[in-house]
Amino acid sequence: MSHDVLVLYYSRSGHTAQLARLIARGIEEVPGMRARLRQVPPVAPVTEIAMPPEPDEGAPYVSRADLLECVGVAMGSPTRFGNMAAPLKYFLDTTGAEWASGALAGKPAALFTSTSTMHGGQEATLLSMALPLLHHGMLIVGIPYTEPALTSTTSGGTPYGASHVAGGRGDNTISEHERELARALGRRLADVARRLATPA
Repeated sequence: MSHDVLVLYYSRSGHTAQLARLIARGIEEVPGMRARLRQVPPVAPVTEIAMPPEPDEGAPYVSRADLLECVGVAMGSPTRFGNMAAPLKYFLDTTGAEWASGALAGKPAALFTSTSTMHGGQEATLLSMALPLLHHGMLIVGIPYTEPALTSTTSGGTPYGASHVAGGRGDNTISEHERELARALGRRLADVARRLATPA
């Protein structure tokens, strides 16, 4: 029997989406686990034009069913002043029914982000994304220092989650250490989710 882990993200320049795909690869390295890639739609102050039901490119938009059907969640966003981007926050603000029913309580969650600069708020963003998930009763999974790349990286990667330093112009490719840590986070999340979802 296979279980799905939701990999939910918002991405503008594509860097967060690349991390999402690496985390999904890590998830699928765990036997019996499958990644379900989804994105949140953009939001804007002017809302006269409705967004299409599916994006022009990338993963499909997330639905309530994705939250309910998956046994874990990896959530990612680019950094906006040390916080998650507005579209992801907007989506989380609409999950009151799931909070009231406890639909996400006890499920594991992991976090990832991308910034343009080394000290652009990666850890603050990861921690701020954890707060609503803790309110949902989710179990936060990070990256332990048993992962050698965590002490070797000279760019992204934190114990709070996977990350990438994109550069001021967004032209930095994801480094080998950033790749290793994103996949390691996916594997760890999937392993915890599988253990929790499998009856004793």
